[in-house]
Amino acid sequence: MPEISVSSLEPRVQKQLENAQIALQRGNLDYVLDVTSQVLKTAPACLPVRRLQRAAQLRQFASKNKLFSKAFGSVTQAGFLFGGGKKDPAKTLENAEKLLAADPTSVPALKLLAEAASGLDLPDTVAFAWEAIRELQPTDRETLLTLSEVYLTAKRPKDALRVADELLKLRPQDGDALALMRKAAIAQTTDKGNWEEKGSFRDKLRDEAQSVSLEQAAKIVTSDEMTQRLIAEAMERLKAQPDNLNHYRSVVEGYRKLNDLDEALNYARQARKLPAGAADIALEKQENELQSAILEKRLKQLGAKLAAAPDDVALKAQVEKAESDFAAFQITQAKAYVERYPNDYEARFTLANLHFAAGDFQNAIANYQQAQKNPKVRIAAITGMGKALKGRKMFDLAIAQFQLAKAEISTMDDLKKDVIYQLAECYEALGKQDEAISEYKILYSDDIGFRDVADKINAYYATR
Repeated sequence: MPEISVSSLEPRVQKQLENAQIALQRGNLDYVLDVTSQVLKTAPACLPVRRLQRAAQLRQFASKNKLFSKAFGSVTQAGFLFGGGKKDPAKTLENAEKLLAADPTSVPALKLLAEAASGLDLPDTVAFAWEAIRELQPTDRETLLTLSEVYLTAKRPKDALRVADELLKLRPQDGDALALMRKAAIAQTTDKGNWEEKGSFRDKLRDEAQSVSLEQAAKIVTSDEMTQRLIAEAMERLKAQPDNLNHYRSVVEGYRKLNDLDEALNYARQARKLPAGAADIALEKQENELQSAILEKRLKQLGAKLAAAPDDVALKAQVEKAESDFAAFQITQAKAYVERYPNDYEARFTLANLHFAAGDFQNAIANYQQAQKNPKVRIAAITGMGKALKGRKMFDLAIAQFQLAKAEISTMDDLKKDVIYQLAECYEALGKQDEAISEYKILYSDDIGFRDVADKINAYYATR
């Protein structure tokens, strides 16, 4: 099954997709999902449509109850994962699409999509699925290796080189990444000129223009002119229906896209003054995010000025105050939310991280302890608690946390390496050199280039 462009679809379908693109910009996600689902049933090889669908899925998922979506995914996933594989790629594709509709952040579902696309001989769709996986776990070694291989299969050696280079920055001694780098370099040389050989120049430009249009929509990229037009339309609707929160949301989103955060915040606050707006949790969250973004933007502007004039004492004081204001605002908002929703343990994890960043280890420990009740952030919370205890020089208590985290992390990923390194440092702080070296040896055996582990091991053996 060859992959197809938007221009190869019927004019009626192309018009529907143009309307779906506009609907995405206006936040009418149900319409986008309905149109793209229908198109993909008859044209599963049209990747730009799949990109548009994923953009809508991610935005809808972010606005809905993630716990419900996760629960649905866990109930249905077991059956779908045995949907036929390469023996029945069409059925596998159908199952993958159902899973992604419930949870577009599901890595198993994305892998299922890649498997189905491979069975249908859709290499660019396979790459699309693995790109989405890489966005969810950007430093995972196996993901980066697979993505680079997938790019080679799709005859995209330049992208394969880029991913291999990313992996080598994370793991300079990785033999598989080096082999991929060489393979991609050879492929890039031999494939040079293939673009010119396939089809006429005008045909390729026409197809590419249509694809880019939808891909830009999928990335939620709109021109300032289009955004201003959408704001004006929302304003007109707002005049007719001044109590409609959706019109306020459209205006807020438009100004946010234009990076006019002050005006976006102004309309968010107006909406919050309405009876329905005062009780709207999503709107409250958006108001807080805008306030935070404004403070962060000011901090960056002052930081840029200070970089240009590092000896300006008055400017240094402004930067310090801006940093303090930003940190205080974030903690105040996070505390207020946790007080209202004390059983939101993921929110407690966020608050704990803010306390930790501010050097308030005592409050960080208390919130990390509560956050461990949420399975989603449990291991990260255990690790954070260990670091906070380490910050208070309670090394024996920190060791207990790091040992627990080490036991619960099944794969030797970057998080587990950090846990083992922190554990070793705690042993060192207590003068337990043998225990520390045992932990450093684990890291040395798996990744000789991790931090300064090689230096520590070399120094140890040099004294024996």
